[in-house]
Amino acid sequence: MAMKLDATLKLSPDVLTQVVGEELVILDLSGEAYFGLDPVGARIWQLLEQGLSIGNIVTVLLDEYDVAEEQLRNDVEKLVGDLVEHKLASID
Repeated sequence: MAMKLDATLKLSPDVLTQVVGEELVILDLSGEAYFGLDPVGARIWQLLEQGLSIGNIVTVLLDEYDVAEEQLRNDVEKLVGDLVEHKLASID
């Protein structure tokens, strides 16, 4: 199921983040879970922190990476879905 491109996410206040090497580590304080994002995932997280919509994130990343728009949109939607599923974010 495709997400609305104008959707924005509210990141959970119960997470701490730290860059470790090339990975962004996310610690969920409420569930005591640990997640790691690769450099592209970390960039998506950074854009989510800035309040960008899913569509705007795709647009920014298309300028930064050599990737097909459909593949990028699918990857962004998958990561956003994972963040919501693990309660690290919610869709506004």
